[in-house]
Amino acid sequence: MKLSRPVSWFLLAFGVWSWVIWVTFVKNLVKDGSGLAFDDGHPTAYFWVHLTLAVVSFVLGTVVGVIGLRGLRALRQTS
Repeated sequence: MKLSRPVSWFLLAFGVWSWVIWVTFVKNLVKDGSGLAFDDGHPTAYFWVHLTLAVVSFVLGTVVGVIGLRGLRALRQTS
């Protein structure tokens, strides 16, 4: 299956966007002072659930971005 140039760029941009958003979220999660993420210095269930969501999003963002990158490389080789 061949991806078009716009679709490849979209997938690559989505992968990068996913990393930017979730890295920022994890930084804010670790610095949380409201008591949701940490209780007496120990991680809460809220922390673990959201860290798991972030890790899954990192993996999916990476996979989607790599697919977009491979699509762009394939288009460049055929041109």
